[in-house]
Amino acid sequence: MRIRLLTGIVLAAFVILLPDAGFAQGTADPSALANQSLRGYTHMFIAYAIAWAVVVGWVISIARRLARVEKALKE
Repeated sequence: MRIRLLTGIVLAAFVILLPDAGFAQGTADPSALANQSLRGYTHMFIAYAIAWAVVVGWVISIARRLARVEKALKE
């Protein structure tokens, strides 16, 4: 119990004393962020779209099969 309390106090002290320590990249220059482009991430957007399409198709497939099973049970 004391170890958990001590760990919590130490972590709270780090968060309070070093607020930027939790950020992996630190603070960035706003003008540098404004000049960034997302062109290099096209493949990632395509991959997410494909993943969403697969998940939606899977859910529709499950709904159709469930409807067939419910219909068969009613008969």
